[in-house]
Amino acid sequence: MQLEEVSRIIELMNTHGITEFELEENGVRVMLKKGSEGPVIHTVQAIPQPAAAAQPAATAAAPAAAPVSLPDNMVEVKAPFVGTFYRAPSPDSDPYVKEGQEVNQDTVLCIVEAMKVMNEIKAEVRGVIREIMVENAHPVQFGQPLFKIEKI
Repeated sequence: MQLEEVSRIIELMNTHGITEFELEENGVRVMLKKGSEGPVIHTVQAIPQPAAAAQPAATAAAPAAAPVSLPDNMVEVKAPFVGTFYRAPSPDSDPYVKEGQEVNQDTVLCIVEAMKVMNEIKAEVRGVIREIMVENAHPVQFGQPLFKIEKI
């Protein structure tokens, strides 16, 4: 990403009152957060490493380390974006779903809050919740597994 593009994004953030912006493109991830002292820019570029060298770092990072193949009848519901995971619509409400509960395509599983917008995440398959993989009110990353569902 060129400096002119970053400057343009900052200009658009100021114009439209946006306080956070994130973009991932071609292995480069740019996160912009505007605080009381102006924008903070984080840029991360993915650099391919040999498998042997990447292994120790992957085990240190833990949760999202190595992809595990699932049986054909299991589906992982993953976070569609970075945000905060909530199991219930409010702190004093019952959770949307529990392990062992049967769900269908339109069943709301959770909420992921991103930029103060509450986004309902639906099952999109018919099945049974086998595992809830994130604790309530914890941050989640793009693509992080949230639920394991056994298809019926």
